[in-house]
Amino acid sequence: MSLPPHPGIFTSVERRCADLNPTPELRLPDSLDGRPAPVALRQARQLLYDRSFDPAARTDLWHQIAERGRLDPNRSDWPTAVVWLGLPGLRRTAARIVRSLRAERDDVEAELVTCYLEALADVGPDTSDPGGQVLRSACSRAWTRWRTVRHERVTDDVEGSGGSPMDTCARGSWQAQYDPPANPSGLAAGLRFTVPAHRVEGVRIGALAQTWGLAAPGTRYSGRGRQVAALSLRHVRRNG
Repeated sequence: MSLPPHPGIFTSVERRCADLNPTPELRLPDSLDGRPAPVALRQARQLLYDRSFDPAARTDLWHQIAERGRLDPNRSDWPTAVVWLGLPGLRRTAARIVRSLRAERDDVEAELVTCYLEALADVGPDTSDPGGQVLRSACSRAWTRWRTVRHERVTDDVEGSGGSPMDTCARGSWQAQYDPPANPSGLAAGLRFTVPAHRVEGVRIGALAQTWGLAAPGTRYSGRGRQVAALSLRHVRRNG
């Protein structure tokens, strides 16, 4: 299997697990002599995504994988191998999120791996179709989280954000940076707007906050309460 040059987490895991076969090995529930037979890691991954393979045996393998995922990563290679086993089920979703939402591939892959491990941790001994449940849950969670993330965007037109049309002939400008507080998912991007220099002289920080919906009408600073955002201005010259 040829690996892409992009040094993302998927590629890193693929390279690390290329010849890995951690112990204790996975075992197929049935064999010719009636006893569980060990199966190599690479063969196990092929069987997990082979729809012609016995569904009961695939379910048993996924239960074993969920157990291996709970091992100490400092003492076992299984936590990394568990991620490697899930990559075929995550790649298509990663590509679609990157393409559809114009997200950074590194961040998308990391988020998918996190969602996958979270879903795998929820697998219990009585979970039916654990593989399908884990992969569907991981991909669904990743889509939901990325759709709610506010990506940073740079623009020379603040009209869409509640401001007035910009004079593109201005010799200098001011750049307003809005940084929301981190959300529980750990993903929070800022918004950056460029405002003409000649207009900023008569605009207050509070007015900008009011215009962009960062402050409620009639509110005033009391020195108490939680932070809802950070707004800063800096001068930007066209000649650098």
